[in-house]
Amino acid sequence: MSPTTIALLLLIGLAAGMLSGFVGIGGGIVMVPALVWLLGYSQHQAQGTSLGVLVLPVVFLAAWNYHRNTPLDLKAVAVIAVAFVVGGYMGSKLSLSLPADAVKKVFGVLMMVASLKLIFGK
Repeated sequence: MSPTTIALLLLIGLAAGMLSGFVGIGGGIVMVPALVWLLGYSQHQAQGTSLGVLVLPVVFLAAWNYHRNTPLDLKAVAVIAVAFVVGGYMGSKLSLSLPADAVKKVFGVLMMVASLKLIFGK
């Protein structure tokens, strides 16, 4: 893996971890689109890689199905997972430092942006 790819994977993992800790989202909303848009993964590879990050014990069988069909980038899974742990801690600290209404609004905006991109984007 190139240094640029590792840096992008770390940023994806950190963002997904922070948003997961902050508003309870991460894989589908952050990692999948980022892997597709920033690193050129196929949709299935991105979905499988996102699931691979959360592999034990939550989604092992789903990730394994993706891996059998389209092998996951296991190095990317490892790099994102490390950054996700750090980001999850940081995001939860941030979320807990803000009023619940503010966190709810951030979550709503993120969902709306993701929805519009999925509906109208390429």
